[in-house]
Amino acid sequence: MSSVQSIRKTRLKKLENIRQEGLNPYPAKTKRTHTCREVFDDFKNLSSQKSQVVLASRLRNIREHGGSTFAHIEDAAAKFQLYFKKDRLGEKKYKFFLDNFDIGDFIEAKGEVFLTKKGERTLLVKDYRILTKTLLPLPEKWHGLKDVEERFRKRYLDLAMNRDVREKFLVRNQIIKSIREFLEKQGFIEVETPILQLIPGGASARPFKTYLNALDFDLYLRVAPELFLKRLLVGGFEKVYEIGRCFRNEGVDFSHNPDFTMLEFYWAYADYEDLMEMIEEMFEYLLKQILANSEQQTTINYQNHKINFERPWPRIKFQDLIKKECRIDIEKTETKDLRQKVKEFDLKIESKDPRCKIIDELYKKTVRPKLIQPCFVINHPIEMTPLAKSVEGDLTKAARFQLIAGGIELNNAFSELNDPLEQDKRFKEQEKHRKGGDDEAQRYDKDFIEALEYGMPPAAGFGMGLDRLAALLTDSHSLREIILFPLMRPK
Repeated sequence: MSSVQSIRKTRLKKLENIRQEGLNPYPAKTKRTHTCREVFDDFKNLSSQKSQVVLASRLRNIREHGGSTFAHIEDAAAKFQLYFKKDRLGEKKYKFFLDNFDIGDFIEAKGEVFLTKKGERTLLVKDYRILTKTLLPLPEKWHGLKDVEERFRKRYLDLAMNRDVREKFLVRNQIIKSIREFLEKQGFIEVETPILQLIPGGASARPFKTYLNALDFDLYLRVAPELFLKRLLVGGFEKVYEIGRCFRNEGVDFSHNPDFTMLEFYWAYADYEDLMEMIEEMFEYLLKQILANSEQQTTINYQNHKINFERPWPRIKFQDLIKKECRIDIEKTETKDLRQKVKEFDLKIESKDPRCKIIDELYKKTVRPKLIQPCFVINHPIEMTPLAKSVEGDLTKAARFQLIAGGIELNNAFSELNDPLEQDKRFKEQEKHRKGGDDEAQRYDKDFIEALEYGMPPAAGFGMGLDRLAALLTDSHSLREIILFPLMRPK
């Protein structure tokens, strides 16, 4: 029998002991009056008035000293010390605690707070009861596990054992909350669009396919909410946003997860230059909320880099970056020559891949990782962006930008294409790529073209993966660190 199985057997016996005493080891209610943090904050008042305090949380340690036992409990906000005294509880109740309670159990403890001789704030327990009897022991060295993936497979233990992990997810919550606050103040309204779609549009990505039995046809999990949000602009809304899950059947690595949280918003009567200014404002607002207790509210640490978000950020043309880093002028290089030149960069390029995909792979491997300080990469080749308007006076460039920081692509944004005839042409070109073997090419969406024919106002659109943003702002190398339950390969 393994040590864990032996511990479980012993705890099952303790569970039976609790039940034989007529106690419910899993009661539904607790009489908690304070959290641990609230007792810390109001300790002087509670101790002077000898107020009765009831705490409820998980046992973290137990230290027996004859007729006295000290323990710590920990809730979501803080730890607090408990003092079990045989003379106060009586020998039977005192012994029952020592014989049947374990580290990891959830308990309720009632008593008065006082300051020990060593100056530690403590609850003198006059009564207690079990709230949850645990059957398996908490790991002793969870934070230092060699198999890091085990932390992600059993996130509940990762959270239970590592306060710094919990803090990351509190920051993630604050990020999403602050973004909502900013957008609402700017007059945007939050909406919901379909996750199950007949045509997976709005991004170049391989979709997940499913089947609807009730109506007997195939559906796809959305790769982006873009085309439905734009339909709302056609319908008369001028500022809309959505925060929700998207799904892409693509590779899994430090910056990709098959399901992820996307922010998308659309702003009528604005263009991509207006949007760049707004994003700088949004980050300024966001960092003030996240770094509220820091002297420096524009600088973060990420993977041994200090990244300063002080505005304004540089605007750098896409083709200039590739020319500087790769010595390739993509405007003057024919596709055949381009295929030959990129071989020296060890790219995963297939013969069926269109020119735009080759250029994108070249940029991602050679340029983007070196862009550490915040910058807007602008004016990508138009063939890379089938849903964007072209730059005024240059039909070969998209009125598009990506925000890059820490070598991470945080967003895609552009002046939205609202010419139905041009959009029709772009979709048909994408269909050619798809039939040629590019399974990430966008689909032809006839209903969306019809919606555009009724008229969509000029608009700017923005999409950002919030998992990547959270990873950046919490100094997390992998998205798995900042997604509560990332998809893992089965053991």
